Amino acid sequence: MAGDSAVSSAAPRLEGKVALITGGAQGIGECIARVFTKHGAKVIIADIQDDLAQSVCQDLGPELATFVHCDVANESDIENAINTTIAKHGKLDIMINNAAVADEAKTSILDNKKSEFERVISVNLTGVFLGTKHAARVMIPAQKGSIITIGSVCSSVGGVASHAYTSSKHATVGLTRNVAAELGKFGIRVNCISPYFIVTPLWMDFFKMDKEAASGLYTNLKGVSLELEDVAEAAIYLASDESKYVSGHNLALDGGFTAINPAFGLFARPV
Repeated sequence: MAGDSAVSSAAPRLEGKVALITGGAQGIGECIARVFTKHGAKVIIADIQDDLAQSVCQDLGPELATFVHCDVANESDIENAINTTIAKHGKLDIMINNAAVADEAKTSILDNKKSEFERVISVNLTGVFLGTKHAARVMIPAQKGSIITIGSVCSSVGGVASHAYTSSKHATVGLTRNVAAELGKFGIRVNCISPYFIVTPLWMDFFKMDKEAASGLYTNLKGVSLELEDVAEAAIYLASDESKYVSGHNLALDGGFTAINPAFGLFARPV
């Protein structure tokens, strides 16, 4: 409630902007869609979960949110989602590459199957490539735009998740930087947001834990927990004109987790 009143009393930070959000039916993507609309944006929710996505759009209202079925690993689906956005709103200001999957948590590479590895890469990396490619297709003529990929703490460190998931998230940071280098001449900014563990359906299933177990996870920043809204607020910053000179950046939302080694050094402590 406090957040809602703060938004209503302050100038909307995304007034008049149009955003396409992949994987917007639940979790981080849904939260971004809801917060973006509160700040004046119109959103296109692209997802394979038709019922969930349509429910979110109905809740937000047809004047603010539109659903398009989209498998991000399928180029024709991505192309259609971008074209639908242009047909409805005449432009695309913000592209959020959020859709992601995780494979089964196997601790031995010998147990990892090529097909499972390729499935994760097809969504988490190829899907980001396709979303970025087709966003650029319509942003280049406009000479502006913000492309944001939702990464992970796994974008910067190893040992947290599976080989496939970690590989995909490392790769998206490289892709972000490479595309930022190319598209800067068109006034298009490309960035990544890499959050620490958040209690979402994807990660609860991956780690096979409930909310009580999740609350006991190690955190470097005591007394604060990372919430979905924190990722949405970071996305607002990178999507808005407030970050007009930020590009090629990987914004870590991890309370300093990737900056330190908690088991060694002057500030070491039990983990």
